[in-house]
Amino acid sequence: MYMNTIHISTARRMLMAPEPVSLRCWTKSGGILVLTDAIPLKYNFYEGTQQFKILASREIRTVRVNLIFELNGMSVFI
Repeated sequence: MYMNTIHISTARRMLMAPEPVSLRCWTKSGGILVLTDAIPLKYNFYEGTQQFKILASREIRTVRVNLIFELNGMSVFI
């Protein structure tokens, strides 16, 4: 069990700042996606998605915010 937990609304506020974050989330296929040193870019309110730019590869990934279960080592709950 994780010692530190945060609510999803707190996680959304943390993702508004353009600072590198590390996160873990579930994918459509049920796998786990791990992003380290990713900068949050655009947030789409209607789709509930957030774009991240991975610093190491310059790749841009889109993630559903509700599927994030860990942000900067803290467990995220709904």
